[in-house]
Amino acid sequence: MKNHLLFAAALSFAAAQAQAAGNTKAAKTDSIKTVALQEVQVFSTRAGNKTPMAFTNLNKQEIKKVNFGQDIPALLSLTPSVTFTSDAGNAVGYTSIRVRGTDPSRINITANGIPMNDAESSQVFWVNMGDFASSVESMQIQRGVGTSTNGSGAFGATLNMQTENIGVKPFIGLDISGGSYDTHKETFRFGTGLLGGHWGFQGRLSNIGSHGYVDRASTKLNSYFLQGGYFSDNTVVKFVTFNGTEKTYHAWNYTSKYEQAMYGRRYNSCGLIGFDANGKPYFYNNQTDNYHQQHYQLIWNQVIDKNWNLNAALHYTKGDGYYNEYKTDKGFADYGLAVNDKNDFIKNDKGTYYAKVYGDLVRQKKMANDFYGAIASINYNSLKGLVATLGGGWNKYDGDHFGLVTWAGTPYKYYKNDAGDKYKDANGNKVFKYSGDVNRVADFEYYRNNARKSDANVYGKLSYEFIKGFSAYVDLQYRHVGYRMQDPRDSFGANTDGKYIIHQDYDFFNPKAGLNFQITPNHRLYASYAIAHREPVRNNFEDFYNGYTTKPTAERLNDLEAGYRFQSGTFTAGANFYWMDYKDQFVLTGELNEIGEAVTKNMPKSYRLGVELDAAWQPVDWFRWDVNGTWSKNRVKDMNVTLEDGTTVNLGEKPLSFSPDFIFNNIFTFTYKGFSGSIMSQYIGDQYLTNTGFKTMACTDENGNPTDETIMLKNHFNTNIDLSYNFSLKKFGMKDATVGLTIYNVFDAKYDNNGWAAPQYRKGADGKVIAVNTWNTRDADAAGFAVSAPFNMMAHLSLNF
Repeated sequence: MKNHLLFAAALSFAAAQAQAAGNTKAAKTDSIKTVALQEVQVFSTRAGNKTPMAFTNLNKQEIKKVNFGQDIPALLSLTPSVTFTSDAGNAVGYTSIRVRGTDPSRINITANGIPMNDAESSQVFWVNMGDFASSVESMQIQRGVGTSTNGSGAFGATLNMQTENIGVKPFIGLDISGGSYDTHKETFRFGTGLLGGHWGFQGRLSNIGSHGYVDRASTKLNSYFLQGGYFSDNTVVKFVTFNGTEKTYHAWNYTSKYEQAMYGRRYNSCGLIGFDANGKPYFYNNQTDNYHQQHYQLIWNQVIDKNWNLNAALHYTKGDGYYNEYKTDKGFADYGLAVNDKNDFIKNDKGTYYAKVYGDLVRQKKMANDFYGAIASINYNSLKGLVATLGGGWNKYDGDHFGLVTWAGTPYKYYKNDAGDKYKDANGNKVFKYSGDVNRVADFEYYRNNARKSDANVYGKLSYEFIKGFSAYVDLQYRHVGYRMQDPRDSFGANTDGKYIIHQDYDFFNPKAGLNFQITPNHRLYASYAIAHREPVRNNFEDFYNGYTTKPTAERLNDLEAGYRFQSGTFTAGANFYWMDYKDQFVLTGELNEIGEAVTKNMPKSYRLGVELDAAWQPVDWFRWDVNGTWSKNRVKDMNVTLEDGTTVNLGEKPLSFSPDFIFNNIFTFTYKGFSGSIMSQYIGDQYLTNTGFKTMACTDENGNPTDETIMLKNHFNTNIDLSYNFSLKKFGMKDATVGLTIYNVFDAKYDNNGWAAPQYRKGADGKVIAVNTWNTRDADAAGFAVSAPFNMMAHLSLNF
C-alpha cells in the first residue's frame, strides 16, 4: 500500500507541476472559494461567534506547532479545563482526554461531522489514529453540552475536527522527529494542487514508534491519509480514506507506590510471569494490543445560492484486532479447559475442602466490527440576521467479541476452603502438580458474543438577530438509540444459546437555547441552557451481569452557561461560568473491573460548578502571552459506601473523582524573523481517585507496622519549552525548512497522570468511616498510578518542497 501511495503521489505531483505555471492566476482566484466549499461540512455542527456557548478553536498552524508525535489529547492539553492521561508516560500510545473532569466516554468526537466514538465504549482510541493531527485543518472543543452533533451523546464536551483541505497548489513535505525513549515520527505529505481546475489529491504516510517511559510500554503506529476531490464553482465531492495499525505493549495495570519502591518508578506489571531465584521479575514478551482501523468517507458539499448550502456524507469504518495476555494461576474450568479425568472439583473425605485444577495460560481477546451510516444537513443564511440548519444522521454498528486460549501450561491443583480461599503448604508451594493433561486444541475459543447498535438523530438550529447585536439561539435534537446485545461477559459458557438478552431502546430529546448580546464591537455577553441525555455503554451492562447489583440507566444533564468576552487589537479576554447538574451521572468509581477497565456507576445526584477564564495579550509583534484557568467545584451528593461487614453508610456530599478543582495554563511565545520560542506551563490540582473524599487509606508495611498510603493524584506543575527556526531553501529547490527542539518537563517533575483505587471501608476506633487496604503490603492490590516521564526531549525537522 505504501509503495502504491508513494507512486501515486509522485505521479500526481509531476502532473501538477507541469501545469502549475499556467494555473497560477486561476489558483489565486479559486483558492478562497475552494477552501470555503470544503469547510461547509463542519459548520452545521460547530459553534460560531454568535453561539452562546464556551468553545476553543485551533487552526492548522497552531496544531502544527506542537505536533511532533504525541497524540491529540496531549496537543489539546493547554486548552481550558482539559487534562489528559498517558499509559506509557510520554503521550505516545494509549492516551485519553478529560474536559471539566468528564471522562473520555462522555466526549463527542467527530471528523468532518462523522462520528469517531466507538459505538460500544463511546471512546476514541487515539492509538488507532496515529498521527491524525497531521491531517487536521482545524479543531473546535465545545465545553459543556455544546451544539447538536452526530453520534455519541455529548455529556461534557465536543471535539469537532475538520480534515485538511485539498490545496490549490502542489507540494511535497517531510516531517521527522526523534528523541527520548527511542521516540520517533516520520511523516511524508503530498498534494497535487488543482488539476485541470477541477481535481485534486492529497495524502500522508506516517510512522510513529516509541519504547515509552514506562518499562516495555512500546508503541508502533503506521497510518495513512488519502483524499481526492472534484471541485466546480459551487460543488465539492471528496472521497477521504485513512487508517491506523498499532502494536502496543500493555501498560494499563499501573503500579502501586509499593511496587515502585521495590522495582523503580518505571515498573510495569503487565505480562508478569513470575520471579527468578534472585527475586527479579520476568515477563511475557508478547503482552501486546494489535488493532487495525480503516475509515472511508464520501462527502458532498453544495452551494445552492447565496443563502443556501447543503452537505451530505456516507461513511464506513472497519475495525479488527486483538490483544494477547499472559494469565497466571487461573482455573482451567473457567476457560472451558477440562482435564482428562474430569476431576476439576474434588471434595476431600471430610467434605470441607475441594481441589480445582489451575495453571498458566495465554488468552487472546479479539473483536471485529463494522460501523457505517450517513449524515446530512441543509443550511440557510438570510444575510440579514437569520441563520438556520436542519440536519441529522443514522449510524449502525455490528460487533463481535470473542476469546481464544492460545496456550496452556502444566496444570496443578490448589486446595480451597468453602469460602474459596486458596491453600498452599507450609512452604507456600502449590499443593501438588496435576498428573493429567488438559483436553484442548490450539486456539480454543472459550467465549463469543455479538452486539448491535443503531443511532439516529435529527436536529434543527436557528439563530436570529432580532435587534442589532442581540440574537437568540435555539437548538433542538431528537436522538434514538437501539441496543441489542448477547451475554456481554467474557467467560466460558456465558453465551451458549446465542440469544440477545439485552434489548434497550432510548429516545432522547435534547433542547438548547440561549442569548447573545454584542454590546459593542469589543464587548460580548451570552448565556445558554441545555439538556442532554446519554445511554449506558457496554461496560456498564457487562459489569452488571458480572455481579454489580444495580442495572445501568440513562443519564441526564442540565447545563447552564453564561459568559463575557472582550476583544481588541492587542488584547482578548473572557470568562465563562457553568453549572452542570446531573441525574444518574456515570461516574468513575476508581475501581477496575475483571478485565482491567475503569468502572463507572450511576450516581443519582451530582454537579459541576465552575468558572473558566482566558486571556491573550500581544503588545508587540514579537511577543504574545496566553493564559487560561479553571476554578471548579465537582461533587457527588449522598455518597454511599459498603463497609467490610456489609452495612452501607452515607458519607454525604463528596468530591467527584478525577476532577481537579483548579487548572492553570500559561504560554509565553516569542517570534523574531524565522525564530519561534514558546514556554508552556500547566498546573493541575489534586484529583481524588474515588468519590469518597478520602485522601489516604490505612495500610501495613512489610514489617506489619501501620502506615498511610495516598489514593490521590497529587497536584503538579509542569513546563515545556519549544524552540524552532524556519528558513528559506529556495536556492536548493525547496520552499523552506524548519528545525527545532522541544523539551518536555523542564523541571523534572515526578507526577502521576492517572490511576485507580479500590480500598475497603470500615469504621475506625472513633466510629468514623476510614479507607483501608487489607489485601497486601502498603497499597499493593488496592491502588495503581500511571507515572509521567521526567525531563525528556524531541528534536524535529520539517522540509517543504
